[in-house]
Amino acid sequence: MSFEIPTKRILSGVQLEDFQNSQTHANIVTFVEQLNESVVNVKLTDHVDATRADPILNILEQVESIAAQTPPIDNKASRFGNPAFRTFHDKVEKQAPALHAELGVPEAATPELQVYFVNAWGNRERIDYGSGMELNFLCWLYCLRQLGIIDERDHKSLVIRVFWRYVQVMRILQSTYWLEPAGSHGVWGLDDYHFLPFLFGSAQLRTNAAPTARRVPGHPSPKAIHVPEIVDELAKDYMYFACIKFINSVSTWFSFPHSSTDSLAVQIKTASLRWHSPMLDDISAVKTWDKVNAGMIKMYKAEVLGKLPVIQHFLFGSILPYTGRPPPASSEGTGMHGGHVHEGWGDCCGIHVPSAFAAAQEEGARARVIEGPGIRPVPFD
Repeated sequence: MSFEIPTKRILSGVQLEDFQNSQTHANIVTFVEQLNESVVNVKLTDHVDATRADPILNILEQVESIAAQTPPIDNKASRFGNPAFRTFHDKVEKQAPALHAELGVPEAATPELQVYFVNAWGNRERIDYGSGMELNFLCWLYCLRQLGIIDERDHKSLVIRVFWRYVQVMRILQSTYWLEPAGSHGVWGLDDYHFLPFLFGSAQLRTNAAPTARRVPGHPSPKAIHVPEIVDELAKDYMYFACIKFINSVSTWFSFPHSSTDSLAVQIKTASLRWHSPMLDDISAVKTWDKVNAGMIKMYKAEVLGKLPVIQHFLFGSILPYTGRPPPASSEGTGMHGGHVHEGWGDCCGIHVPSAFAAAQEEGARARVIEGPGIRPVPFD
């Protein structure tokens, strides 16, 4: 097999349409659905055989260690991303070939895979993070599977152990380096940064492989996210509740011990979920987790894989190829900016907004309010 370094290929709406009708798009969606089904009714605390996933977990531990060795610089004059993130990013990129060798990735394939891996930790230049970078991590896992490093037997451990560990490392990076939400204000995510923990987390809360429209007595309903005691109790078992617990707290970064078992140093409660996360509040009215999970998959296809501001940054190589039409011959009138296209307000490079961590520290943890007519209904009913 001939490998190639992934590059951006999509610059227009017609190219996005070609991507959505492509085998690459179908393969990504199928991979998400397979991972999703593998964790139905599975808790984070359940025993999951992660023998084949252990080398990947070791890689994530090394990335966390790089962050611990790269403290943020004194940047009190700015509420935006800390420049030390670029040093961290450079260290990860430098270490990437050795990390892939540890996994047994063929040397010829390493340059292709490491592009997804390095770009999964955030954008070096903008010092931001969003669902597009999260997608890079998903694509990295897909590439590992295609190369036979892992296979279908590992799907459950990839979600419960590997992906969740990745999210934990990302929380450290977001908090340490004050990564800005990509796309101005996390417009494509359910919180400022992530989407997939909610998708996989809602699958965990399904009780049967076959979807049902009836709520299971004694099982927490989607409305339970509004009950702090239930959220605290279930956060250790379910990604969905762990993410709700996290976004209900704006964390002030006085000192953070770099350990996966330690919690955030200081947590300051903000306003209710209804104000700072209206989309999650809307979803909580859905009657069953089956409907929530089905809606999450629809939303992921529409709001991540189907949005130009995200997919124009998608990287295509030999394992995930682009087979559609070439980019426009002329960029006149297309809103070209820094090698990509803006087709409206709120695209990837929109107005810079500081991370919640920076805003909390400087402004005394005042609640963020997201409101206005631009908030779209969600596809859950």
